[in-house]
Amino acid sequence: MVGGRQYSSSSMNSISRITRSPFLLAIVSLTCFFLLFYIFTTSPSSSPTKPISLRTSNTNQPHLNPNVQYSFVDSLEIFLKKRSISGSRHLPDDTVGDPDTEEQQQVSKLDDLIWKTETARLYDDEQSSFFTSPIRVYVYEMPAKFTYDMLSLFQNTYKETFNLTSNGSPVHRLIEQHSIDYWLWADLIAPESERLLKSVVRVHRQEDADLFYVPFFTTISFFLLEKQQCKTLYREALKWVTDQPAWKRSEGRDHIFPIHHPWSFKSVRKFVKNAIWLLPDMDSTGNWYKPGQVSLEKDLILPYVPNLDLCDAKCLSENAPKRTTLLYFRGRLKRNAGGKIRSKLGSELGNAADVIIEEGSAGEAGKIAAQSGMRRSVFCLSPAGDTPSSARLFDAIVSGCIPVIVSDELELPFEGFLDYRKISIFVSSSDAVQPGWLLTYLRSIKPTQIIEMQNNLAKYTRHFLYSHPAQPLGPEDLVWRMMAGKVANIKLHTRRSQRVVKESRSICMCDCRRPNVTITSPLSP
Repeated sequence: MVGGRQYSSSSMNSISRITRSPFLLAIVSLTCFFLLFYIFTTSPSSSPTKPISLRTSNTNQPHLNPNVQYSFVDSLEIFLKKRSISGSRHLPDDTVGDPDTEEQQQVSKLDDLIWKTETARLYDDEQSSFFTSPIRVYVYEMPAKFTYDMLSLFQNTYKETFNLTSNGSPVHRLIEQHSIDYWLWADLIAPESERLLKSVVRVHRQEDADLFYVPFFTTISFFLLEKQQCKTLYREALKWVTDQPAWKRSEGRDHIFPIHHPWSFKSVRKFVKNAIWLLPDMDSTGNWYKPGQVSLEKDLILPYVPNLDLCDAKCLSENAPKRTTLLYFRGRLKRNAGGKIRSKLGSELGNAADVIIEEGSAGEAGKIAAQSGMRRSVFCLSPAGDTPSSARLFDAIVSGCIPVIVSDELELPFEGFLDYRKISIFVSSSDAVQPGWLLTYLRSIKPTQIIEMQNNLAKYTRHFLYSHPAQPLGPEDLVWRMMAGKVANIKLHTRRSQRVVKESRSICMCDCRRPNVTITSPLSP
């Protein structure tokens, strides 16, 4: 304030000769101030034009809330600490029903209760909110060995364990990438006063539920238990769930299983193929999923948890002039199945001056290198790995690097809401390996198109940031918005299975066997 008074006093000396009115002096002073401010902030010399610049708007850029946890490790620590302070929140197992009642009677009783509840919702609500109300989810209270014990096992071994998978990935980092089971469950069981999502509500009576959530941590158990221990636990979880009357009523069609790593729950998948699977992708080769197990009609694709830190609005602006690399890739170049294209792309692109193709792993040093590389690049190569998808795609998105997707059978998360053509370049495998084709194509893209895609990346980032509490339009929210489109069909097939004569020659299997094939590139040069 003192400096401000001195500036006003000195700058007004000449004006004081014209008039000595304090009111006029104040008006003239303010006018000069705003005039100078406008000149300096809009001057072209103060913001030099770049060939490819990143224009961002604060209203479109997600800001990390200090009261929200985005790290799986940090969030899990707080989650388990709260449980230890408040005592076990695990309720007595009352989901199986009355042991003195015959199994079929339990199923019939539940079916009748569900019919009465749904009929009341359909006819008694004059506003017809039956068709617009949030998804109602019943969360099973499974024994702790399937839930809390698995989370504690991860927490207790996270710092001390440096195990690698057969392809060199750190085990605990891999679990973090596929930790969608934690983020969804933590939000569902949180006190309603702490939840922000309006797309889903947790119900405590099975007859009120649209869907049933199975909170079994299949990925943690796969990687951190001995092989036989894991298989035993899988069988126990399978028996526990399939013994439930709700499961028997629908044959699992309205039950949600988080099976986000393609190796997890593999030994018992065939027994739950009717259920809704939360997957990282789909695969038509038969290497990961058998025919008839997965389909876009019943299952849902969820994004990996990004390995890299978010490049927020300030970061995006600061890195815009540093994006001097045209195309960047860091990862393992030797992969199986569809991932064989990586080595071909490495040979084809590796010698270009403005392209970086390098071998790397997912360890801490690899994370630092990848983060730096992606933030200095305009485009990031995202080829298929052992499966059609890769966490690299979501690393590129949160880094503000436009993904170049070379994966002909890739299915993408929330594509019913998000148009990935606005943030990514899709290239068929046959085009990508043609000598000189890909780089010529990327260099032909106009700077205005690149700026638009970068701006869209800034808007889309929020859809891939898992957090607790879950945020509106975050991935957890979009899961339930996508599920809302499936519920009517789930009920249709449940009721159809209940009334169709078992000897019928025509049973609708509803399998989506046709693979998703990339035909052409969406952006014209």
